[in-house]
Amino acid sequence: MSSTPKSDATTLIAINGKPVTHACWSCGDMRAAHYCQECGKVQPPAPADYFSFFGLAPKLNLDTAQLERDFYALSRKLHPDINAKAHSREQDWSLEKTSQLNDAYRTLKDPVLRTEYLLRLEGVHLEEQSKAATDAARETGAAKKQVVPPDLLEEVFELNMQLEELRMEKKVGEGDPELTRELQKTKQQLEDKQSAMLKDLSVAWSRWDNLIDRAIASQPITEEERSTILDAMLAILNRRSYIRNLLREIDEALES
Repeated sequence: MSSTPKSDATTLIAINGKPVTHACWSCGDMRAAHYCQECGKVQPPAPADYFSFFGLAPKLNLDTAQLERDFYALSRKLHPDINAKAHSREQDWSLEKTSQLNDAYRTLKDPVLRTEYLLRLEGVHLEEQSKAATDAARETGAAKKQVVPPDLLEEVFELNMQLEELRMEKKVGEGDPELTRELQKTKQQLEDKQSAMLKDLSVAWSRWDNLIDRAIASQPITEEERSTILDAMLAILNRRSYIRNLLREIDEALES
């Protein structure tokens, strides 16, 4: 993809990784999707996922530097300020497309958000381990769905004991420097595990991207192949989400 306004890639939407063209509503030019290369008119919004919005196949190894260049190239064409003197409907389209552009860029540039989004497109959702789910559970008293990763069971048990001990000491106005140091050490270990998961995720990305390349080339893909890779990414993200919650609990306990 090129970052210049003349590039087809900055104006084409992709379906299944293959660019599709649209006739401009104003001049009829066939190289128009987000805006017309011939007359410059903003085009009506069309249903598109975030990958397709940028003319990309649904692959996870992205050139984020190129993504940024394409983002700014499209911004210069679609921003409402640029189209302030256009017809009111074009201004509305400009506003809607700019919102789509911002959402797509914010999601795709982040490796974790990008993976979560791809999973949602494939109908796969993470367990409810978000801060919102935690807060809602506290307010309602309902049990939050949270599955402890098997390899963390022992660590989580020990950590919960440490956290409870620290909370009790703070309630009575006492403090244990050694316990604080142990929690800080545990925090660093969990942060290291969290970072390592991004490497595991990148391996799964390459397997998924290979699958997409095969699909684009019309090669057969089994449901088992697809599910295996999606399940692997889901397991990594759920584990990472769980660790993120543990880190939040440690920070809250240390700061309270």
